[in-house]
Amino acid sequence: MAINYRKAAVIGCGFVGASIAFRFLQQGLFSHLVLVDANREKAEGEAIDLSDGLPYGAAMDITAGGYDDITDCGLVVITAGVNQKPDETRLQLIERNAAIMKSIIGEITARPFEGILLIVSNPVDVLTHVARELSGYPRERVIGSGTVLDTGRLKQLLGAELGVDSRNVHAFIVGEHGDSELPVWSGANVSGLGLDDFCRLRGLELHPPVRERIYREIRDSANEIIKRKGATYYGIAMAVGRIAACIVRDEHAILPISVALEGEYGLDRLALSIPSIVGKNGLEKVLEIPLDRTERAALDNSAGQLREVISGLKL
Repeated sequence: MAINYRKAAVIGCGFVGASIAFRFLQQGLFSHLVLVDANREKAEGEAIDLSDGLPYGAAMDITAGGYDDITDCGLVVITAGVNQKPDETRLQLIERNAAIMKSIIGEITARPFEGILLIVSNPVDVLTHVARELSGYPRERVIGSGTVLDTGRLKQLLGAELGVDSRNVHAFIVGEHGDSELPVWSGANVSGLGLDDFCRLRGLELHPPVRERIYREIRDSANEIIKRKGATYYGIAMAVGRIAACIVRDEHAILPISVALEGEYGLDRLALSIPSIVGKNGLEKVLEIPLDRTERAALDNSAGQLREVISGLKL
């Protein structure tokens, strides 16, 4: 079946899935958007609600559907998953979400789907690995939202600290999208000026305690939002919209998406969030960016924690 690159699907119509669908409507990237959910009525309700805004947005069809309706999609975004229960361990949560991912991937691979899978469900690096292993698709076609959101938080906080537009800040969060993620301070710059050089010109200093505070704010941001409003969804919707735009417009942009590693940084058999070139075919190239000794050790630690989790899964 021919791929319709202007057709996308969102599987899972909770807060995150619905927010991503709304972002797609705003962007006008697609001519047809299919919403899929275990609760068909929820998907139908979201489709109707979104369609009410079409006179003020881009021309597109927004429909509720099933797996037969996504076979020709160029992009399928998977957000389905469950939240952590009281007293439930992280591994138990991962096992439940891995089971959901297994069911979804089974439905997709039972059909002649040839598009790109974009995993957003958490823990995104683990579930990107699960989706890749279960689907058997080449790694170019199975990517995760990774630390694109975390990197956006880093840019925003650094911009505020430095008194400069966050869009001029270039820096990455890499590793796990979670507690073991790490900022690459050694490669951060402001419009091409190294961070230390920019600070000197600005009359500022980013002392280690300041960098640690920024890092902790990024790492703990989701928990702080959840405490106040119960869930996070707008930020990740913007991040996913950015990834989708790179694919649809074939931008060849560099984003820290979650990718299956095949020897990069000496790592394989797991997915990590690493700066990569993204275009119409999904992943184009994983970039082994320079890391200083401390950053490399932190990346290895992050990989070790993820590998331990993956080893406990029954796929």
